[in-house]
Amino acid sequence: MKQISFRVLWSMVLLGLILVVVKVFFSNQVKHDKKSTEALWLAPDTGMIPHTPNGAMIRYGRDLIAHTSVYLGPKGKIAVISNGMNCQNCHLDAGTRLWGNNYGGTASTYPKFRERSGMVESIAKRVNDCLIRSLNGNALDSNSQELRAIIAYIQWLGKDVPKGYKPPGSGIKELPYLEREADTIKGKLVYVQKCSKCHGENGMGKLSASAVEYEYPPLWGEHSYNTGAGIYRISRFAGYVKSNMPFGTDYSKTQLTDEEAWDVAAFVNSQPRPVKRFPEDWPVISTKPADHPFGPFSDTFSEQQHKYGPFGPILHQRDKQHIK
Repeated sequence: MKQISFRVLWSMVLLGLILVVVKVFFSNQVKHDKKSTEALWLAPDTGMIPHTPNGAMIRYGRDLIAHTSVYLGPKGKIAVISNGMNCQNCHLDAGTRLWGNNYGGTASTYPKFRERSGMVESIAKRVNDCLIRSLNGNALDSNSQELRAIIAYIQWLGKDVPKGYKPPGSGIKELPYLEREADTIKGKLVYVQKCSKCHGENGMGKLSASAVEYEYPPLWGEHSYNTGAGIYRISRFAGYVKSNMPFGTDYSKTQLTDEEAWDVAAFVNSQPRPVKRFPEDWPVISTKPADHPFGPFSDTFSEQQHKYGPFGPILHQRDKQHIK
């Protein structure tokens, strides 16, 4: 009788241990799945934009992002203040594509302090910065319906994101730095094979049938972004193209290797484009990114190395200076 009880007891203990292991496994699996599905930002459905005056502003803002040149380009029906590119050419799918330079974390993190300007910036300041730099144009009036509409759209996109939180999948995915200098010659080969079909052998892009906006934007030349644009930093360009280019690519099925992304970024950003210097950028020189190509610098490296790398030695020297 005692032997039977012992066997029963042992079976119960063993069963209990098995249940605990199973519970822990599935608990961890649920947490992992929850993390993998909830971690990435999901843009709200545009079909849910309310049919109200504010909803109309949101829709107008979305249209301004998607078709900026129609309203503000060289043939703009509202103003002529930009180069013919659309905001959507850099902020893909009207700022909603994962790691497509989207606006997922914009409303939740602005106003915020930015090292580039050395001040707390509003969404309005950030939008106008893009117009001045990436669209090589002029700022919108702070009271204009257009600027208010763009802000309304950006805020609507981020309406479900907690304040102060930047959700994974927003912005541009960062790539690890190369251990070598980015190679413009290799980058040209990547461009010819992977990019020229859409952006043209001369990099001038392709206009839409209306000739009012670009189907594929110019990557250099007088109608492209200027040297003050964020994407002129090759780390930004490399991360952007890695997740989104060539056409048909997204972050889950990339076509370029990291090295190809860095090299093609170096090639494109070595081509002629509008030159605009912003000497007021990074008032604290030591906070300049390693790949910001314009001096002065707080380190001893050249503009050439700050533009193309390798960036490891720059960061290493900065770390040593910081420790001292």
